[in-house]
Amino acid sequence: MTSLLSRSSLQYLRSRPWLMALSVLGIALGVAIVVAIDLANTSASDAFRLSTSTVTGEATHQVVGAGAGLDQSVYRDLRTEHGFRTIAPVVEGYATVEGTAESRTFQLLGVDPFAEGPFRPYAGFGPDSDLELEPLLNRSTVLLGAQTAEQIGVAPGDSLALSVEGRTRTVQLMGVLQPDDERSRRAVENLIVTDIATAQRLLDAQGQLSRIDAIIDDEGTEQRLRAALPDGVQLQRSDTRTDTVAQMTRAFDLNLTALSLLALVVGAFLIYNTMLFSVVQRRPLIGRLRALGVTRREIFQLVLSEALLLGLAGTILGVLTGIVLAQGLVQIITRTLTDLYFVVTVQQLSIAPLTLAKGAGLGLGLTLVAALFPAREAANAPVSMVLQRSTSESDIQRRAPWLALFGAGLVGAGVALLALAEGSLAWSYVGLLFLILGVTAATPLAVLGLAKAARPIMDAAAGVLGRMAARGVVSTLSRTGVAIAALTVAVASTIGVGIMIDSFRGTVETWLQQSLQADVYIQAPSPSFRQSTSTIDPALVEAIRNAEGVGNAYTVRHVDISADVGPTHLIAITPGPQTPDTYTLKAQTGAVWTAFATDDVVLVSEPYSNRYDVGVGDTLTLQTDRGPHEVFVQAVYFDYASDTGSVMMSRPVYDRLYDDERVSGVAVTTAAGVDTDALIAELRTQASGIQNVIIQSNEALRSASLDIFDRTFAVTNVLRLLAIVVAFIGVLTALMALQLERNREFAVMRASGMTPGQVGGLVSMQTGLVGLFAGLLSLPLGYALAYVLIYVINLRSFGWTLQMDVDLGILLQAVGLAVAAALLAGLYPAWQMANANPALALKEE
Repeated sequence: MTSLLSRSSLQYLRSRPWLMALSVLGIALGVAIVVAIDLANTSASDAFRLSTSTVTGEATHQVVGAGAGLDQSVYRDLRTEHGFRTIAPVVEGYATVEGTAESRTFQLLGVDPFAEGPFRPYAGFGPDSDLELEPLLNRSTVLLGAQTAEQIGVAPGDSLALSVEGRTRTVQLMGVLQPDDERSRRAVENLIVTDIATAQRLLDAQGQLSRIDAIIDDEGTEQRLRAALPDGVQLQRSDTRTDTVAQMTRAFDLNLTALSLLALVVGAFLIYNTMLFSVVQRRPLIGRLRALGVTRREIFQLVLSEALLLGLAGTILGVLTGIVLAQGLVQIITRTLTDLYFVVTVQQLSIAPLTLAKGAGLGLGLTLVAALFPAREAANAPVSMVLQRSTSESDIQRRAPWLALFGAGLVGAGVALLALAEGSLAWSYVGLLFLILGVTAATPLAVLGLAKAARPIMDAAAGVLGRMAARGVVSTLSRTGVAIAALTVAVASTIGVGIMIDSFRGTVETWLQQSLQADVYIQAPSPSFRQSTSTIDPALVEAIRNAEGVGNAYTVRHVDISADVGPTHLIAITPGPQTPDTYTLKAQTGAVWTAFATDDVVLVSEPYSNRYDVGVGDTLTLQTDRGPHEVFVQAVYFDYASDTGSVMMSRPVYDRLYDDERVSGVAVTTAAGVDTDALIAELRTQASGIQNVIIQSNEALRSASLDIFDRTFAVTNVLRLLAIVVAFIGVLTALMALQLERNREFAVMRASGMTPGQVGGLVSMQTGLVGLFAGLLSLPLGYALAYVLIYVINLRSFGWTLQMDVDLGILLQAVGLAVAAALLAGLYPAWQMANANPALALKEE
């Protein structure tokens, strides 16, 4: 009997190749999106961890300064006065190689070759190395990875033009690094190694170190090293930075993963629809098999095995497609991570077996879950009912109110989770999923109501055919209902994410309009757009202040420091008359700007306040060059520059606490009667020969900021499109299934005198109603998704308060998209039904 069932199953699958192929394609796309996003995220994270471990080497701890760097005398004292030998100085930065076959940004690593032996073996500075160190100690010589040198077309002895923070420097390639193992070879792909003195000159950081690496084997040595450090200098574990970045990007990764899973959920609807159709179409056969002695369990296993076969094919195809798709997505994600968090370059995709296994598990798991209900229906229905083809439709219509009630319960559970899971982003997404599934469960009842309302309208517009189209949606609800639900979810996600992005963009535009009060902005080039710690040459800062046409010049300094609550981005600004108008305060106490100018007070951004639970009236302990120093939180301000948050203090207070006179940017107002373009030309003349800085007008900077914003959501837009594609396949599958099932019905219509054009029109109207109902149902769900994304998910992910702005155009476009997708999906089935041979269709199999 088992062999007979298997042959029957295979014959059924082979007889409907296009239907099965579409089902496989739907699950494949869902799996592909999940795998691609996970691989791209993993590749970017691996690249960062690899670059971090590359420059960290074997170090267990790091000695770091309070702010921007560490005086090199600290290293000298630790080595000579305190006798620490397993320590090594490091200078870090970024440099772009210009004028070669390939322009790339590299991590610049300055080291002491004589102290390097135990730390970074790949650099070839160990006691057994045959590398000549003397040339590296000469001024302006560097090392590159052998493969990298070949890629950019240089060889030992060649000169390289480096752009470092806008300063062009020429260096000579002394040699190439050729590590023995593959991981080390990958590690040096984006690395330029040079001597400490050369790195300091290139980065304009004379006398400064980025940190001191240390290898500490016991607690006693650690305590002794801590005791030897001067005020403002700390000892931390070497993995601190990696852990910090992982925390920074966790919400970013989770949001992308959640959005990618949406396509897989839509794909699961498709599998459900396919398997339900296969059960409904084979009801007579299943009934006969049951009558002949086939058990319920065997029928149940038959349906599940078919679903597993489709799921397996879709999963394999999806995993392979995901790897290809990840090749494109990784560059988009990498660019976004560089813009928002840290500089990272991914030269090759990291194909993690765990990611592939996770994608395969999700694909097969969701396929089986989606097939459980159809399999149960086939197995548990009495033989007499199985032999009745109308049973399925009467069942779904009878159960519609109960499904809606169940959906209401899911919505209630989702709302409760969203309200209670205040500290958990993952549980917030579970609540959102319950909300989506709850609305989905109510779809059959909603379709019944919409079809009833549409019947008189369709009657007036298209007569008998219109009434038949409206009734047809109801009479095939067991199949069209799932297609409508899948399309509803996909279009609702487009509405929700679209409203969220538009609201976000509108909020950012308003914020930029208020924040950019100056006429011209000058900053040093940096690989990362936000919160750059690159500096402007002091001579250029002075030249800007004295340039003709400059009214006032206000400086800003960005620096990463440590605070008692965690890693902190500190912004030091020069207060001026425009400062109160530049920042919108969310909460405050006392005379904020009077105290800010001179007192030990700070303002914290809203994301920082939410991330660390720091508010007005609290105190922060900042690590400064004078040691730990308490500051009072005077106010919380709205800020959309960074989701990691920042602390802002006045430049006079910063100068008291930190030995750092450098400037990251300058904001300039024009003198009376001076044209902005003329001032920009004058400033570029002043910068010529000193430093290649970025000089932008207020409007240009605003435009550049919005370009970065749009680039940030590029991946989101791709995922929205792919979810629609999966839903489109779902509608097409449902319509093709209906074509097969209703062949005889339409043949009777043709035999009764209906023309092919009328049949095609009937199918097209029914298809249009499917799209219209999905579009209408997606409106409330899309609005609810937008509300949750803006006021729950976004706030818990990034700490921003956004102003919700619903554009009527997005809603109309969504309904139009649903109708267009359904009509497009119905073209081929309509043509097939219209041109089918009635005589053949009326013959019994």
